[in-house]
Amino acid sequence: MTFALPRHRHLTRCTMNAVLGLAALPALAQMPEPDTPPAPVAAAMPIPVGTDWPYYGGDGNAQRFSPLSQITPGNVGSLERAFVYHTGDLPPGDTAGKYAPETTPLKIGDSLVLCTAMNMLISIDAATGEENWRFDPEVAPEAVPYGATCRGVAAYTDPESPEEAPCKVRVIEATLDARLIALDLGTGAPCAGFGTGGQVDLWQGIGEKVPGFYAVTAAPTVVGGVIVTGAQVKDGQAEDAPSGVVRAFDAVTGELAWAWDLAAPEDMRNGPPEGQTYTRGTPNMWTTATADEARGIVYLPLGNSAVDYYGSNRSETENTYATSLVALDAGTGEELWHFQTVRHDVWDYDLGSQATLLEYKGQPGILLPSKQGDLYILNRETGTPLTPVGELTELPQGDIEPDFVADSQPVSLWATLRKPPLTEKRMWGFTPIDQLYCRIRFRQAVYDGYLTPPSTKNYIQYPGYTGGSDWGSVAVDPKRGLLIANYNDIPNLNRLVTRAEADAEGMRPLGGPGGHVTSRGQPQVGAPYGVKTNAGWRSGLTDLPCTQPPYGGITAIDLETGETVWDVPLGTARRSGPFGLPSLLPFTIGTPNNGGAVVTASGLIFIGAATDNLFRAIDTETGETLWTDALPAGGQANPISYEVDGRQYVLISAGGHHAMETGTSDAIIAYRLPD
Repeated sequence: MTFALPRHRHLTRCTMNAVLGLAALPALAQMPEPDTPPAPVAAAMPIPVGTDWPYYGGDGNAQRFSPLSQITPGNVGSLERAFVYHTGDLPPGDTAGKYAPETTPLKIGDSLVLCTAMNMLISIDAATGEENWRFDPEVAPEAVPYGATCRGVAAYTDPESPEEAPCKVRVIEATLDARLIALDLGTGAPCAGFGTGGQVDLWQGIGEKVPGFYAVTAAPTVVGGVIVTGAQVKDGQAEDAPSGVVRAFDAVTGELAWAWDLAAPEDMRNGPPEGQTYTRGTPNMWTTATADEARGIVYLPLGNSAVDYYGSNRSETENTYATSLVALDAGTGEELWHFQTVRHDVWDYDLGSQATLLEYKGQPGILLPSKQGDLYILNRETGTPLTPVGELTELPQGDIEPDFVADSQPVSLWATLRKPPLTEKRMWGFTPIDQLYCRIRFRQAVYDGYLTPPSTKNYIQYPGYTGGSDWGSVAVDPKRGLLIANYNDIPNLNRLVTRAEADAEGMRPLGGPGGHVTSRGQPQVGAPYGVKTNAGWRSGLTDLPCTQPPYGGITAIDLETGETVWDVPLGTARRSGPFGLPSLLPFTIGTPNNGGAVVTASGLIFIGAATDNLFRAIDTETGETLWTDALPAGGQANPISYEVDGRQYVLISAGGHHAMETGTSDAIIAYRLPD
């Protein structure tokens, strides 16, 4: 039994709004266009993708598109493994159950360079998988936040260095224990002139060092000779959390170039005064920035404030910037514009996707995906929407913060991944008993549709905080004019708990007494409530989701019109079943997924992501799966494509993911056509 949606389904704007539930929501109004001056222009140009994969997002535009076309829909069925490389980074006892490597290598010249879950940097031969060198920064297990993760690295070529000079081309990584490390691409030796012995301490200006509270899991971005990085601040702990400051460091020396502290941008430009820290508890950028090298602009997708599910204690500055895309002058760190996707966010809808640069109807555009599913295209110089944006009004306010919850929200009228509101009929169960259980739970829960505010009763958040679109981001096929997006379609069942209840249950923030007892919920110290979140909302009987499948899908959207070309479930039931037992059934049901896709010029989409642990090749024109390979663990990582000696390769990290329950592996697997 499959849950496939009709292919080649072209939707009119009115039909799209009805299908996505917008027609049932209150009034929509066109948002005004911001009046912002254009950004300055720089001279450098991004390196093209092709034979190499020189950036985390493929090319400098982060389109995740390869112009290679040797592997085609006609011959992809013959694809075979070229090599399997084992990193040797498997979880020791202290980190068992917390591994989610999510790594995407770079391919530069003859080498692939990658980081492992615990931040080992490794170079291997791109054709054979033979190891060239490795560097272990010896990250301590207690530094692991939610999971041991390193999504990628960056590379920089120093234009001032002689060709054969050490670190002429350098690999740059940011670590779980908040270090910035630069190594020579050819040898793996630390770049002696970078910081101290090739390292910069990112804890400078952050405050008390609490392992796991402040960690970098995303690839840094290099633009205009500076390295731009944010950090993951473990949310839900306390209002007094590390700052969300975003900083730039000289790519050669490691010296601080600028810091953007949203609450004190001028005061903190050169770092905090002695004895002070960057503003604590502010929204952070835990994902990867995007750089427009030609214009000298860097784009920051920001998350929420330190406490996600209560907002009345936030400053007006936090309310201005939380869950926004912010454009900064890459040379100075000065703000150029920002675009907010959620006002007064109390749903943890932080911007986790890397934004994508593209030309849109003759204008320089930036494509912004969101967790709630809305997709926007903005003018990258001014922030002005290039696709229609409306307002949802008369939204539910709830009884916890009726004076704080925004009474209107922006919404994309161009394209969204969000599905219609939940109904009791969509409650599902493997047996009639747990279907009845889930329907009763649905009736008992507070649910007022999209953007239901938090409550001290069980309340349904839909979409859940896993998406929409998450860190895997989207891919763009400029040849066919298509946006390719995989997404999750599952709710959360959440509940606010009083401070007394949170204390009684042992909810403690990191850094305090008993501060590692966080599995019982998020304490949100400083707010009057903690929170319990049931991501995926599983039945208490069979441990399967309470909503009917599909739980995730992949879609192609026409970039010209915003209309859906096809939309199909992503993932089979082979590893899913009641009580955690795999059914081994090949039926397509659409599973939760994490990680993105690569699109090739020949008309193929390669993606892992789904919890069935299959690596897929999908026909770009139809959404049909043409080829699969079973991975040793989940492919929760973004794949890449590159060329060596005239042969095209496709590669994915099959490291698995603790939260997705897809196993653990240290395998990096490359594919090519047979000789």
